[in-house]
Amino acid sequence: MAKVLVIYYSEGGNTKKMAEYVVEGLKKEGVDFELKRVEDTNSEDLLEADAIILGSPTYYGTMAYPIKKLLDDSVRFHGRLEGKVGAAFTSSANIGGGNETTILDILNAMLIHGMIIQGDASGDHYGPVAIGSPDQRAVKECIRLGTRTARLVKRISS
Repeated sequence: MAKVLVIYYSEGGNTKKMAEYVVEGLKKEGVDFELKRVEDTNSEDLLEADAIILGSPTYYGTMAYPIKKLLDDSVRFHGRLEGKVGAAFTSSANIGGGNETTILDILNAMLIHGMIIQGDASGDHYGPVAIGSPDQRAVKECIRLGTRTARLVKRISS
């Protein structure tokens, strides 16, 4: 069975809430998953998953240091994440806070690893964004991300 690893960093709790909603979408599709704080994760954990979803608050238009460090540490496995599904989400203090650049920075690292990224033609195109605490729209997008990622990884794994 496909396994999805959801890793997040959350200082104020908003990104953690988003991660929990992403997991709701994964549960709907019946995939195995693990939800972990980045502080409890090491780069070897990435090798065990079929899909990796990373969540970070937006800090100065990019990901938080602990998420960046995890990605930097994963360089030693370059090429071994190829073909895994990747996705990202972020929370921010305001609309123009660098939300899309944060998600794209995470996705860029995943693409360099050779991971498979699925865009979204209907929702948040790059990945879910919450301004402050996740509102109803952000909750819907997070659940949608979990569901869509699970469906994609199941198709690829079968």
